Amino acid sequence: MKINYILFLVFFSATIYSNAQIRVTGSVLDNNGDALPGATVSLRAGSIVEGDITDGNGSFAISVENTGTYQLEIRSVGFTTYSQTLNLESGSGFNLGTIGLEEDQRYLQTVEIIGRAQQDYNSDYSFSATKVAIKNREMPQAISSVTKEFISDRQAFQLADAVKAVSSVTSTGNYNHFNIRGITQAEDGQAINGMRTRQYYFLQPITSHIERVEVIKGPSSVTFSSVDPGGTINMVTKKPLAEVRNEVSISTGSFGTIRAAADFTGPLNEEKTLLYRFNTAFQEAQSFRDLVQNNAFLITPSISYLPNSSTALNAEVIYSNGVGNLDRGQPIFGRINGEFDLNSTSTSVNVGASNDFYKSQELMVMTNFKKTFSDNFGFNASYMKQTWTEDLAEHRTENRAAVDIDGNEIPTLAAMRYVEREQFWDSDNINAFFNIDIKNNNVSNILLIGYDGSRWERTLGGGQNTARRYLRNDGSVGNFDPANAADFQTMTVDGVVMPRPNVPHFNLENPSNGIRVTKDYTIGEFAIPANLTSTDGVYIQNQFKIGKFSALLNLRYEWFKDIFDYEGDEQEFKNEAFIPRIGLTYELSKSLSAYATYLEGFQPQTNTVTLSPATEGFFWSASPGNFDPLESDLKEIGLKGEFMNGKVQGNFALFEITQKNVLLGDTYDIENLTARGEQRSRGFEWDVSGYVSPNLQVIASYAYTNAEIIEDDDATLIGERIGGAPQHSANFWSRYDFESNTLRGLGIGFGIQYSGDKYSWYSFSSTDRLLLPEYTVLDGALYYKPENSNMQLILKVNNITNKTYWSGALNQFRLAPGAPRNILATVTYKF
Repeated sequence: MKINYILFLVFFSATIYSNAQIRVTGSVLDNNGDALPGATVSLRAGSIVEGDITDGNGSFAISVENTGTYQLEIRSVGFTTYSQTLNLESGSGFNLGTIGLEEDQRYLQTVEIIGRAQQDYNSDYSFSATKVAIKNREMPQAISSVTKEFISDRQAFQLADAVKAVSSVTSTGNYNHFNIRGITQAEDGQAINGMRTRQYYFLQPITSHIERVEVIKGPSSVTFSSVDPGGTINMVTKKPLAEVRNEVSISTGSFGTIRAAADFTGPLNEEKTLLYRFNTAFQEAQSFRDLVQNNAFLITPSISYLPNSSTALNAEVIYSNGVGNLDRGQPIFGRINGEFDLNSTSTSVNVGASNDFYKSQELMVMTNFKKTFSDNFGFNASYMKQTWTEDLAEHRTENRAAVDIDGNEIPTLAAMRYVEREQFWDSDNINAFFNIDIKNNNVSNILLIGYDGSRWERTLGGGQNTARRYLRNDGSVGNFDPANAADFQTMTVDGVVMPRPNVPHFNLENPSNGIRVTKDYTIGEFAIPANLTSTDGVYIQNQFKIGKFSALLNLRYEWFKDIFDYEGDEQEFKNEAFIPRIGLTYELSKSLSAYATYLEGFQPQTNTVTLSPATEGFFWSASPGNFDPLESDLKEIGLKGEFMNGKVQGNFALFEITQKNVLLGDTYDIENLTARGEQRSRGFEWDVSGYVSPNLQVIASYAYTNAEIIEDDDATLIGERIGGAPQHSANFWSRYDFESNTLRGLGIGFGIQYSGDKYSWYSFSSTDRLLLPEYTVLDGALYYKPENSNMQLILKVNNITNKTYWSGALNQFRLAPGAPRNILATVTYKF
């Protein structure tokens, strides 16, 4: 009752406050005459300050109650501040017409040191795809971006909620793990600010410190070294701004969710040469899934120093701490009469125990430095230090059904294992290059010559204790073989004689998640061997433009070294490769460009085994470095355009990706693993985003993907679809803000997510593949921002129709059901 009363007072007070008498309107343009959304407009008279943010047309409207002399200021990152004195009289309206802002040369960037100026769904540039700033339209490769404004409107607090708006990107399950263009990720971790990270994918990263998320489609080894062939997800963090912007938010909703976030930025001195940004966020959340929790804490301070137009430095720290339970997914009954039944168990069923836990801690320190020696010559360098620790105790399935004494599967019992694990990872990344820029009339050339390197070490001290398999008569454990059934202890359940498991089976017909007594398990202790990998690469990149034609040419030479059991009984493996890229772009018109590209990818197998159940044996017993590296290539043609005076952006792409030397085999027999699999993905996709009218923003995408297995150990899989990849997928989100006097301040959001059917992404054989049905999920939101108020209220409803669906699956024991209908309420205040 008290909460309802407080909310009523907030709404009532904000409504009364919005009844202003004097209205000041106008529009803001950049130096090219295009509308400038996201500019901060303020009216100040002594202690009275009113303000607005320009919309997609660059328009603003501010109302004040008192007459008098006001100082108008318009600020936008990268532009000089505009100021004007206004004398406002009672009952009058002021239309200031169009106001142009001039570009501030001090803030022109080749590497990203200060924050993004725009405040809409579009991001028209990337700093990571080519190491330096490049407009997405000029990049001969598909890049899709999700901005912080979309993340806020959709209340996408976790990465998976943000990237589902991008074409050809689908979640494989409950983790930080995706299928991009039909290819399932094998690398652990994403890129942050263009630099590779290393951490397990179990807990979703939160997004409160993210400026935008870029999905760079296809293999990008020429830029990022070892990365997945389908694409690279690059998270760009918020950078300091030269103007004061502060924001705090509090959210609460279904499943015991409580979130809080704060974002403060601005200058630290009058000259605005020293800028800061401080982000922090906190989450406590449970789930519709039994036992599952995802509690997180994040703090990210950042400093930028710009003493003059030729020097820039940024330093930032990211500390994140996650505590929860691993959600290994919903297990279902085995095949009955040859068929799986997805509804044989509740979508809430979890095989874990209440004394299971997962703790993850990560610390990153990043620096970026730019020095311009002349108009044509400069130097750029970046460095990242990352440490990551894991502490885990969990009960999980063996990805197999229990068996009776004759070896027949029992479809209602899941074989289990228990794992305790601690490990410690340490990573270093460095990138440095010289740039030579030549511009002459309609000819421009940007040449980069550089080096980057990375070092990842799994340090000494890690270990894993495991209980699994079946108990022998002598007290030891082993895989059950019906031919030697007399060697194993037995038990009888419901009249069925079966070998006694080391860890009790999980009963799918009668689930139980209480405290389990682990001291009775026969546990094997393993020290996780230290491991050291290092990558060194030198590269040359040339981007030149002649009139309407431009080309992007790259060549990289890379050395990779893997030392298994580092500083112990070392095993050393090496790989080397030349990696090319050729991209061409032609401006068909002022608003439309066509492009074509060919590039190759390179992944040492050491970097492909962490996430696959088929290769988990490499975790402690051997290195995959002796196998041929995974090789890939991309052929792509497409169109990129900017429409409605740049307010709407769109791209269309036709692509073919091939990856070879896919590691295949049995998780229990790594001696028989081989690198001879081949997969190919062909398709097309399109993305559109922006203001289609001054008060309507949209972001939409569609993809058709034909991803198939070309070569495999199992001949019955050849020609079949790759697991985890739907043929058809589409996403839509829009926000509409009402302009009429009656509804001013109100907005609505509406979204649709569609995924065609897809197979589970991992299986022992063709008979284990699980087909997940297609689904369509509807989301909605209500926004209320009273006029002249810095507060916004958001009510978000996910899965409006309460659809039961599965976003992905590893196999029949690890399905990822989508959440049922849930609600999230958020209050945001800017000052």
